[in-house]
Amino acid sequence: MADIQLRSISKRFGDTVVIPGLDLTIPDGKVTVLLGPSGCGKSTLLRMIAGLETPSGGEVLVGGRVVNEVPPSDRGCALVFQNYALYPHKTVRQNLAFPLRMAKVGAAEQQRRVEEIAQMLELTPLLERYPRQLSGGQRQRVAMGRAMIRRPEVFLFDEPLSNLDLELRVRLRLEIARLQRQLKSTAVYVTHDQTEAMTLADQIVVLRKGHIEQVGAPLDLYRRPANLFVAGFIGTPRMNFLPAQALPMIPGAPAGAGEVRTVGFRPEHACLGEAGPGQVGLTLLDCETQAVEHLGDRAFCYLRSSLGELVVLAPEGEARLSGTVRLAVDVAALHLFDAHDVAQR
Repeated sequence: MADIQLRSISKRFGDTVVIPGLDLTIPDGKVTVLLGPSGCGKSTLLRMIAGLETPSGGEVLVGGRVVNEVPPSDRGCALVFQNYALYPHKTVRQNLAFPLRMAKVGAAEQQRRVEEIAQMLELTPLLERYPRQLSGGQRQRVAMGRAMIRRPEVFLFDEPLSNLDLELRVRLRLEIARLQRQLKSTAVYVTHDQTEAMTLADQIVVLRKGHIEQVGAPLDLYRRPANLFVAGFIGTPRMNFLPAQALPMIPGAPAGAGEVRTVGFRPEHACLGEAGPGQVGLTLLDCETQAVEHLGDRAFCYLRSSLGELVVLAPEGEARLSGTVRLAVDVAALHLFDAHDVAQR
Protein backbone atom coordinates (compact mmCIF):
# COMPACT_ATOMS: atom_id res chain seq x y z
CA MET A 1 0.00 0.00 0.00
CA ALA A 2 1.08 3.60 -0.56
CA ASP A 3 -0.17 7.14 -0.32
CA ILE A 4 -0.19 9.44 -3.36
CA GLN A 5 0.85 13.07 -3.39
CA LEU A 6 0.30 15.55 -6.19
CA ARG A 7 2.51 18.63 -5.77
CA SER A 8 1.70 21.69 -7.90
CA ILE A 9 0.60 19.29 -10.64
CA SER A 10 -0.55 20.88 -13.90
CA LYS A 11 -1.51 19.76 -17.39
CA ARG A 12 -2.06 21.57 -20.65
CA PHE A 13 -2.73 20.36 -24.15
CA GLY A 14 -1.31 22.97 -26.49
CA ASP A 15 -2.86 26.28 -25.44
CA THR A 16 -5.64 24.58 -23.48
CA VAL A 17 -5.02 24.42 -19.73
CA VAL A 18 -6.83 21.41 -18.22
CA ILE A 19 -5.22 21.44 -14.76
CA PRO A 20 -3.82 24.88 -13.86
CA GLY A 21 -1.95 23.53 -10.84
CA LEU A 22 -3.14 21.77 -7.69
CA ASP A 23 -1.94 19.98 -4.58
CA LEU A 24 -3.62 16.86 -3.26
CA THR A 25 -2.84 14.04 -0.83
CA ILE A 26 -4.53 10.67 -1.33
CA PRO A 27 -4.21 8.69 1.92
CA ASP A 28 -2.86 5.18 2.19
CA GLY A 29 -5.42 2.36 2.42
CA LYS A 30 -8.45 4.55 1.67
CA VAL A 31 -10.76 5.14 -1.29
CA THR A 32 -10.49 8.63 -2.74
CA VAL A 33 -13.10 9.58 -5.33
CA LEU A 34 -12.39 12.29 -7.91
CA LEU A 35 -15.85 13.72 -8.57
CA GLY A 36 -17.02 16.36 -10.99
CA PRO A 37 -18.78 17.08 -14.28
CA SER A 38 -17.38 16.17 -17.68
CA GLY A 39 -14.30 18.19 -18.54
CA CYS A 40 -13.32 19.00 -14.96
CA GLY A 41 -9.95 17.19 -15.24
CA LYS A 42 -10.61 14.12 -13.08
CA SER A 43 -9.62 11.51 -15.70
CA THR A 44 -6.56 13.57 -16.64
CA LEU A 45 -5.44 13.51 -13.00
CA LEU A 46 -5.93 9.74 -12.85
CA ARG A 47 -3.94 9.23 -16.06
CA MET A 48 -1.07 11.34 -14.71
CA ILE A 49 -0.97 9.17 -11.58
CA ALA A 50 -0.96 6.05 -13.78
CA GLY A 51 1.78 7.43 -16.04
CA LEU A 52 -0.41 7.50 -19.16
CA GLU A 53 -0.15 11.31 -19.30
CA THR A 54 2.95 13.38 -18.60
CA PRO A 55 2.42 16.37 -16.26
CA SER A 56 3.19 19.78 -17.71
CA GLY A 57 4.47 20.78 -14.28
CA GLY A 58 4.74 19.54 -10.72
CA GLU A 59 5.41 16.12 -9.22
CA VAL A 60 3.55 12.84 -8.73
CA LEU A 61 4.67 10.81 -5.71
CA VAL A 62 3.58 7.24 -4.97
CA GLY A 63 4.67 5.91 -1.59
CA GLY A 64 6.98 8.89 -1.16
CA ARG A 65 8.77 8.23 -4.48
CA VAL A 66 8.67 10.75 -7.34
CA VAL A 67 7.41 8.79 -10.34
CA ASN A 68 7.25 11.44 -13.08
CA GLU A 69 9.90 9.59 -15.10
CA VAL A 70 8.89 6.07 -14.02
CA PRO A 71 7.14 3.92 -16.69
CA PRO A 72 3.49 2.98 -15.94
CA SER A 73 4.40 -0.69 -15.46
CA ASP A 74 6.85 0.16 -12.64
CA ARG A 75 4.65 2.53 -10.62
CA GLY A 76 2.86 -0.14 -8.59
CA CYS A 77 -0.53 0.97 -9.94
CA ALA A 78 -3.25 -1.13 -11.57
CA LEU A 79 -5.83 0.60 -13.78
CA VAL A 80 -9.40 -0.60 -14.32
CA PHE A 81 -10.87 0.98 -17.46
CA GLN A 82 -14.41 1.94 -18.39
CA ASN A 83 -14.32 -0.33 -21.46
CA TYR A 84 -12.90 -3.47 -19.71
CA ALA A 85 -9.89 -3.71 -22.14
CA LEU A 86 -9.87 -7.53 -22.14
CA TYR A 87 -8.03 -9.61 -24.73
CA PRO A 88 -10.84 -11.07 -26.89
CA HIS A 89 -8.78 -14.08 -28.04
CA LYS A 90 -7.87 -15.13 -24.49
CA THR A 91 -10.05 -16.99 -22.00
CA VAL A 92 -10.91 -15.55 -18.60
CA ARG A 93 -8.12 -17.67 -17.10
CA GLN A 94 -5.61 -16.36 -19.63
CA ASN A 95 -6.74 -12.75 -19.16
CA LEU A 96 -6.33 -13.03 -15.40
CA ALA A 97 -2.93 -14.70 -15.67
CA PHE A 98 -1.52 -12.33 -18.31
CA PRO A 99 -0.01 -9.73 -15.89
CA LEU A 100 1.70 -12.56 -13.96
CA ARG A 101 3.03 -14.12 -17.16
CA MET A 102 4.49 -10.77 -18.22
CA ALA A 103 6.13 -10.50 -14.79
CA LYS A 104 7.60 -14.01 -15.32
CA VAL A 105 5.81 -15.49 -12.31
CA GLY A 106 6.08 -19.29 -12.20
CA ALA A 107 3.28 -21.40 -13.69
CA ALA A 108 2.27 -22.95 -10.36
CA GLU A 109 2.04 -19.55 -8.65
CA GLN A 110 0.08 -18.18 -11.64
CA GLN A 111 -2.47 -20.97 -11.30
CA ARG A 112 -2.77 -20.54 -7.54
CA ARG A 113 -3.38 -16.78 -7.76
CA VAL A 114 -5.80 -17.08 -10.68
CA GLU A 115 -7.90 -19.58 -8.74
CA GLU A 116 -7.76 -17.38 -5.63
CA ILE A 117 -8.95 -14.28 -7.50
CA ALA A 118 -11.57 -16.22 -9.45
CA GLN A 119 -13.07 -17.56 -6.24
CA MET A 120 -13.08 -14.10 -4.66
CA LEU A 121 -14.93 -12.58 -7.65
CA GLU A 122 -17.17 -15.60 -8.34
CA LEU A 123 -15.49 -16.23 -11.70
CA THR A 124 -14.51 -19.87 -11.19
CA PRO A 125 -17.27 -21.30 -13.48
CA LEU A 126 -16.27 -18.83 -16.21
CA LEU A 127 -12.52 -19.45 -16.37
CA GLU A 128 -12.60 -21.22 -19.75
CA ARG A 129 -14.95 -18.75 -21.43
CA TYR A 130 -13.97 -15.93 -23.78
CA PRO A 131 -14.98 -12.28 -23.19
CA ARG A 132 -17.63 -12.47 -25.96
CA GLN A 133 -19.38 -15.17 -23.91
CA LEU A 134 -19.66 -12.97 -20.81
CA SER A 135 -22.14 -10.34 -19.66
CA GLY A 136 -21.03 -6.75 -19.03
CA GLY A 137 -20.87 -7.31 -15.30
CA GLN A 138 -18.81 -10.47 -15.71
CA ARG A 139 -16.36 -8.69 -18.01
CA GLN A 140 -15.92 -5.91 -15.49
CA ARG A 141 -15.23 -8.43 -12.73
CA VAL A 142 -12.56 -10.02 -14.96
CA ALA A 143 -11.02 -6.58 -15.51
CA MET A 144 -11.02 -5.99 -11.75
CA GLY A 145 -9.49 -9.42 -11.16
CA ARG A 146 -6.73 -8.78 -13.68
CA ALA A 147 -5.84 -5.61 -11.77
CA MET A 148 -6.05 -7.28 -8.36
CA ILE A 149 -3.92 -10.27 -9.28
CA ARG A 150 -0.82 -8.08 -9.53
CA ARG A 151 -1.25 -7.10 -5.87
CA PRO A 152 -0.56 -3.45 -6.69
CA GLU A 153 0.09 -0.69 -4.20
CA VAL A 154 -2.64 1.44 -5.79
CA PHE A 155 -5.88 0.70 -7.66
CA LEU A 156 -7.02 3.28 -10.22
CA PHE A 157 -10.65 3.09 -11.41
CA ASP A 158 -11.63 5.19 -14.45
CA GLU A 159 -15.48 5.26 -14.40
CA PRO A 160 -15.56 1.43 -14.42
CA LEU A 161 -19.34 1.09 -13.99
CA SER A 162 -20.70 3.67 -16.44
CA ASN A 163 -21.38 1.11 -19.21
CA LEU A 164 -23.50 -1.14 -16.97
CA ASP A 165 -27.21 -1.13 -16.22
CA LEU A 166 -28.46 0.14 -12.85
CA GLU A 167 -28.73 -3.24 -11.09
CA LEU A 168 -25.20 -4.25 -12.10
CA ARG A 169 -23.81 -0.86 -11.11
CA VAL A 170 -25.24 -1.24 -7.62
CA ARG A 171 -23.94 -4.82 -7.25
CA LEU A 172 -20.43 -4.04 -8.49
CA ARG A 173 -20.27 -0.82 -6.48
CA LEU A 174 -20.84 -2.88 -3.35
CA GLU A 175 -18.34 -5.48 -4.60
CA ILE A 176 -15.64 -2.84 -5.07
CA ALA A 177 -16.31 -1.49 -1.56
CA ARG A 178 -16.14 -5.00 -0.07
CA LEU A 179 -12.90 -5.87 -1.88
CA GLN A 180 -11.26 -2.61 -0.86
CA ARG A 181 -12.05 -3.27 2.79
CA GLN A 182 -10.71 -6.80 2.44
CA LEU A 183 -7.50 -5.80 0.64
CA LYS A 184 -7.00 -2.54 2.59
CA SER A 185 -5.65 -1.04 -0.63
CA THR A 186 -5.23 2.56 -1.71
CA ALA A 187 -7.76 3.34 -4.43
CA VAL A 188 -8.51 6.33 -6.65
CA TYR A 189 -11.93 6.22 -8.30
CA VAL A 190 -13.07 8.63 -11.03
CA THR A 191 -16.78 9.25 -11.54
CA HIS A 192 -19.32 11.95 -12.37
CA ASP A 193 -21.97 10.02 -10.39
CA GLN A 194 -22.27 11.51 -6.91
CA THR A 195 -24.21 8.44 -5.68
CA GLU A 196 -21.18 6.26 -6.47
CA ALA A 197 -18.95 8.80 -4.75
CA MET A 198 -21.08 8.91 -1.59
CA THR A 199 -21.27 5.10 -1.47
CA LEU A 200 -17.61 4.26 -2.08
CA ALA A 201 -15.48 7.11 -0.81
CA ASP A 202 -13.55 7.65 2.37
CA GLN A 203 -12.55 10.97 0.83
CA ILE A 204 -14.21 12.90 -2.02
CA VAL A 205 -12.35 15.48 -4.10
CA VAL A 206 -14.84 17.74 -5.90
CA LEU A 207 -13.34 19.23 -9.07
CA ARG A 208 -14.50 21.99 -11.38
CA LYS A 209 -12.51 23.24 -14.39
CA GLY A 210 -9.29 21.74 -13.05
CA HIS A 211 -9.63 23.32 -9.61
CA ILE A 212 -10.39 21.59 -6.30
CA GLU A 213 -13.61 22.99 -4.87
CA GLN A 214 -13.63 20.91 -1.67
CA VAL A 215 -12.04 17.80 -0.16
CA GLY A 216 -13.66 15.83 2.64
CA ALA A 217 -15.61 12.83 3.86
CA PRO A 218 -18.92 12.24 2.01
CA LEU A 219 -21.21 13.39 4.83
CA ASP A 220 -19.02 16.42 5.56
CA LEU A 221 -19.48 17.60 1.97
CA TYR A 222 -23.21 16.91 2.15
CA ARG A 223 -23.73 18.69 5.47
CA ARG A 224 -21.16 21.47 5.11
CA PRO A 225 -20.63 22.32 1.42
CA ALA A 226 -17.95 24.94 0.88
CA ASN A 227 -19.77 26.79 -1.88
CA LEU A 228 -22.78 26.83 -4.19
CA PHE A 229 -21.17 24.47 -6.69
CA VAL A 230 -20.56 21.73 -4.12
CA ALA A 231 -23.98 22.29 -2.53
CA GLY A 232 -25.67 21.85 -5.91
CA PHE A 233 -23.51 18.95 -7.10
CA ILE A 234 -23.67 16.77 -3.97
CA GLY A 235 -27.12 15.38 -3.25
CA THR A 236 -29.98 13.95 -5.31
CA PRO A 237 -32.12 15.92 -5.82
CA ARG A 238 -29.87 18.92 -5.44
CA MET A 239 -30.12 21.48 -2.65
CA ASN A 240 -32.88 24.09 -2.95
CA PHE A 241 -31.66 27.66 -3.42
CA LEU A 242 -33.54 30.86 -2.59
CA PRO A 243 -32.47 34.46 -3.21
CA ALA A 244 -31.20 36.43 -0.22
CA GLN A 245 -34.42 38.49 -0.29
CA ALA A 246 -36.06 35.50 1.43
CA LEU A 247 -34.09 36.11 4.64
CA PRO A 248 -36.38 38.83 6.08
CA MET A 249 -39.27 36.35 5.70
CA ILE A 250 -37.55 33.70 7.85
CA PRO A 251 -38.34 33.91 11.59
CA GLY A 252 -35.15 33.22 13.54
CA ALA A 253 -32.79 33.76 10.60
CA PRO A 254 -29.37 35.23 11.51
CA ALA A 255 -29.47 38.99 11.86
CA GLY A 256 -27.08 41.13 9.84
CA ALA A 257 -26.54 38.55 7.12
CA GLY A 258 -24.25 41.05 5.39
CA GLU A 259 -22.92 39.66 2.11
CA VAL A 260 -25.36 36.74 1.92
CA ARG A 261 -26.64 36.34 -1.63
CA THR A 262 -28.21 32.88 -1.60
CA VAL A 263 -29.99 30.68 0.97
CA GLY A 264 -30.05 26.89 0.59
CA PHE A 265 -31.80 23.93 2.22
CA ARG A 266 -31.97 20.19 1.49
CA PRO A 267 -35.28 18.57 0.41
CA GLU A 268 -35.46 16.63 3.70
CA HIS A 269 -35.23 19.85 5.73
CA ALA A 270 -38.68 21.08 4.72
CA CYS A 271 -42.19 19.74 5.03
CA LEU A 272 -45.57 20.34 3.45
CA GLY A 273 -47.82 22.40 5.69
CA GLU A 274 -47.26 24.99 8.41
CA ALA A 275 -44.32 24.95 10.82
CA GLY A 276 -45.30 22.85 13.83
CA PRO A 277 -45.60 24.02 17.47
CA GLY A 278 -42.22 25.01 18.82
CA GLN A 279 -40.61 24.69 15.37
CA VAL A 280 -39.01 27.79 13.91
CA GLY A 281 -39.62 27.71 10.20
CA LEU A 282 -40.27 29.72 7.10
CA THR A 283 -43.76 29.17 5.75
CA LEU A 284 -43.94 29.84 2.02
CA LEU A 285 -47.42 30.34 0.65
CA ASP A 286 -48.67 29.68 -2.85
CA CYS A 287 -46.34 26.81 -3.73
CA GLU A 288 -47.84 25.00 -6.68
CA THR A 289 -47.20 21.24 -7.02
CA GLN A 290 -45.73 20.51 -10.45
CA ALA A 291 -44.84 16.81 -10.13
CA VAL A 292 -44.46 14.01 -7.60
CA GLU A 293 -41.75 11.35 -7.77
CA HIS A 294 -42.97 8.31 -5.78
CA LEU A 295 -40.32 6.21 -4.01
CA GLY A 296 -42.48 3.79 -2.01
CA ASP A 297 -42.82 5.06 1.56
CA ARG A 298 -41.79 8.60 0.60
CA ALA A 299 -41.84 10.92 -2.37
CA PHE A 300 -40.16 14.00 -3.79
CA CYS A 301 -42.58 16.84 -4.47
CA TYR A 302 -41.49 19.33 -7.11
CA LEU A 303 -42.95 22.76 -6.37
CA ARG A 304 -43.09 26.14 -8.04
CA SER A 305 -43.10 29.23 -5.83
CA SER A 306 -42.66 32.96 -6.25
CA LEU A 307 -39.06 32.43 -5.10
CA GLY A 308 -38.25 29.71 -7.65
CA GLU A 309 -38.38 25.93 -8.17
CA LEU A 310 -38.20 23.79 -5.00
CA VAL A 311 -38.03 20.08 -4.11
CA VAL A 312 -39.33 18.64 -0.83
CA LEU A 313 -39.10 15.12 0.60
CA ALA A 314 -42.49 14.12 2.02
CA PRO A 315 -44.16 10.96 3.37
CA GLU A 316 -46.00 9.11 0.64
CA GLY A 317 -49.39 9.83 2.20
CA GLU A 318 -48.81 13.60 2.02
CA ALA A 319 -47.48 13.73 -1.53
CA ARG A 320 -50.09 14.47 -4.14
CA LEU A 321 -50.78 16.73 -7.07
CA SER A 322 -53.05 19.05 -5.14
CA GLY A 323 -52.49 22.50 -6.58
CA THR A 324 -51.43 25.15 -4.05
CA VAL A 325 -49.70 23.95 -0.86
CA ARG A 326 -47.80 25.48 2.03
CA LEU A 327 -44.18 24.73 2.78
CA ALA A 328 -42.34 24.96 6.12
CA VAL A 329 -38.52 25.10 6.13
CA ASP A 330 -36.31 24.27 9.14
CA VAL A 331 -34.28 27.41 9.88
CA ALA A 332 -31.62 25.40 11.75
CA ALA A 333 -30.78 23.55 8.53
CA LEU A 334 -30.31 26.63 6.33
CA HIS A 335 -27.04 27.21 4.45
CA LEU A 336 -26.03 30.81 3.74
CA PHE A 337 -23.79 31.60 0.78
CA ASP A 338 -22.06 34.95 0.37
CA ALA A 339 -21.19 37.00 -2.69
CA HIS A 340 -17.91 35.13 -3.07
CA ASP A 341 -19.70 31.78 -3.26
CA VAL A 342 -18.38 30.64 0.14
CA ALA A 343 -20.63 28.92 2.71
CA GLN A 344 -21.24 30.80 5.93
CA ARG A 345 -22.47 27.66 7.72
